[in-house]
Amino acid sequence: MGKLISDNWINIDEAAEYLGVKAVTVRTWIKKKNGIPAHKIGKQWKFKCSELDEWIKSGKSAID
Repeated sequence: MGKLISDNWINIDEAAEYLGVKAVTVRTWIKKKNGIPAHKIGKQWKFKCSELDEWIKSGKSAID
């Protein structure tokens, strides 16, 4: 059970760690609406690792 399941919901801090960037960078990406797969749940942004992986593979993460 100790493994991270790729479809678990994670928060901004965990997404930043997963992507190797700072949380402020993830927040900036959300504000710029550059396609990062973020979901607003209540007042918090949540992410699925599998969606982040697909976003990176698609090349959209490299677009400013």
